[in-house]
Amino acid sequence: MLRARLQLSAMSRAAMISSSASSSVAMRNPSLSFSSSPRLFNGVPVGNRVSFSVRFSHTSLRCYASSPGLDKIRVQNPIVEMDGDEMTRIIWKTIKDKLIFPHLDLDIKYYDLGILNRDATDDRVTVESAEAALKYNVAVKCATITPDETRVKEFGLKSMWRSPNGTIRNILNGTVFREPILCRNIPRIVPGWKKPICIGRHAFGDQYRATDTVIKGPGKLKMVFVPEGGDAPVELDVYDFKGPGVALSMYNVDESIRAFADSSMSFAFSKKWPLYLSTKNTILKKYDGRFKDIFEEVYDEKWKQKFEENSIWYEHRLIDDMVAYALKSEGGYVWACKNYDGDVQSDLLAQGFGSLGLMASVLMGRQ
Repeated sequence: MLRARLQLSAMSRAAMISSSASSSVAMRNPSLSFSSSPRLFNGVPVGNRVSFSVRFSHTSLRCYASSPGLDKIRVQNPIVEMDGDEMTRIIWKTIKDKLIFPHLDLDIKYYDLGILNRDATDDRVTVESAEAALKYNVAVKCATITPDETRVKEFGLKSMWRSPNGTIRNILNGTVFREPILCRNIPRIVPGWKKPICIGRHAFGDQYRATDTVIKGPGKLKMVFVPEGGDAPVELDVYDFKGPGVALSMYNVDESIRAFADSSMSFAFSKKWPLYLSTKNTILKKYDGRFKDIFEEVYDEKWKQKFEENSIWYEHRLIDDMVAYALKSEGGYVWACKNYDGDVQSDLLAQGFGSLGLMASVLMGRQ
């Protein structure tokens, strides 16, 4: 049997063929031939040519080539880069230098979201990066530190700045879709999960834009809404404190909830997966009930027929029931969560599928 060895060198752009019989080799399946006639590639003479007459059926061939003479691919639109903290800066720089910059010509709008620069700019850089993302539509963000008391002391910060992710999500008013990357050689803590479970996390309002305070002594807590136009204020009694405690006020808006519903249904439809929304509307009858009602309206108005034609569905479930179902299911659906629920459940799913590092995260706005 003839033995042939093909070595491709990107540096010399030359092909060297050694054969025990001749410079032309034919193989039964597939048919592979080498020709010694010179050819030009990108203006450079290449001594030999490789051609395949049929497709490989049982053979895997991988070619790794690099051509410094080739032009980089020009990316038309600018991309916003949000640099991060600690090791992510090092890893991200390596990725850029080795895998991106050698091949792409990019117009990068750079923002340093490292904790020291956020502190130096009084966190203004975070807002500016989000506004740039709104302007240019595409952004890449690295992991960042959300400081607690320990971090404030460690870095000598002026303030315990808010989560950059929370600030950016609120400005973009989008939905975060987190989906695991399945690898056969990475064991799953939940072995029954055969298909991905994608979390659609509402990325606006709730606890992440809440106003909280420490109550220092006895007194009455009230919530007041003052309408525009001179109508009478709405005043609600919240709690009569008999001693110290804490209080929280949070909000959301119909426009954002509707966009959340629309993007969740669009994403599920693109996957041809069923969609579930989880809330605790039995307790938060008006707050969570509003999410449930708007999702039903959007589904009936725009998506019901499309879902039924593709044998998929939308369903609302209580959050505790949904968590139990998720553990028993084999996956293959989109799970729409309110902001805090999505934060918690996406990390739970990441670990269940094997690794936090194998969880894709995309923030999609209305645009």
